[in-house]
Amino acid sequence: MRTRYALEADDVQHALAAAKAEAGQHGWPVTIAVVDDGGHPLGLVRMDGAAPSSAYTAVEKARTAALGRRESRLFEESINGGRLALLSAPLTGMLEGGVPILIEDVCVGAIGVSGVRSSEDAQIARAGVLNVKL
Repeated sequence: MRTRYALEADDVQHALAAAKAEAGQHGWPVTIAVVDDGGHPLGLVRMDGAAPSSAYTAVEKARTAALGRRESRLFEESINGGRLALLSAPLTGMLEGGVPILIEDVCVGAIGVSGVRSSEDAQIARAGVLNVKL
């Protein structure tokens, strides 16, 4: 039987706080979601001024990164590159802004952000990933 890492409540709070700080530093009103390795929500922060739809999109970007075991932008790039078959995949967050949390090359969850430009969403998500304390 294999032993593996898993996100705990403190990990989720550290990640959300770091991502929120990154967004706040730039004045970006976003929603930040953290999911486990199965794409199930563990935490969410919708900052003041973030669009209501960003709450749904942030979770879906995180879910896509967790289940796909890669940044959600890679799915978007594949579609833009002509891999249109991906549009039939059951994932709906195939936009930049979802970043997996990898520990020893194993995905333990992901962070998704929505509310500003996709590259900025990803910047915020990466700040959260860098602050997961496992």
